[in-house]
Amino acid sequence: MDAENLINTIISLQPACRIKEQADRPSIEVAAENLPAIMETLCNNDRLAFDMLLDHTAIDHEPLAKFELVYNLYSTLHGHYLMVTCDIERQSALAPTMSMIWSAAHWQEREVYDLFGIRYEGHSDLRRIFLEDDWQGHPLRKDYKDPDMLEFEK
Repeated sequence: MDAENLINTIISLQPACRIKEQADRPSIEVAAENLPAIMETLCNNDRLAFDMLLDHTAIDHEPLAKFELVYNLYSTLHGHYLMVTCDIERQSALAPTMSMIWSAAHWQEREVYDLFGIRYEGHSDLRRIFLEDDWQGHPLRKDYKDPDMLEFEK
């Protein structure tokens, strides 16, 4: 299935998705409240069969008071890729877990929590994975300050 047919199939199954323009692969944008249902469809629909979560990360859009969650999916059956993005409020930094769909999300969500402070509702073991348990803050946030960090004046 080519990229255009893939996107059209997804939109026909889940009309709440929006096509993400200017992406290097087929990409959709999803509202946070629709994320679990849409991801379930992407994984379990036979025409799509996105059975592998390749990567999950976040982007801090600090001036806009939001985080953008990014999920890169792959179908081992059909050989197609898809990027799914979802904006969440920076203040609450709360998203639904995808670990009930892809087991790989369990570890990837812990990484995003550790580095960005995004909490995942329904995650069974959300705790730091890289940094020490008593580490203060989340170092990939744009507003992160560390007293030992060197800052250069412009």
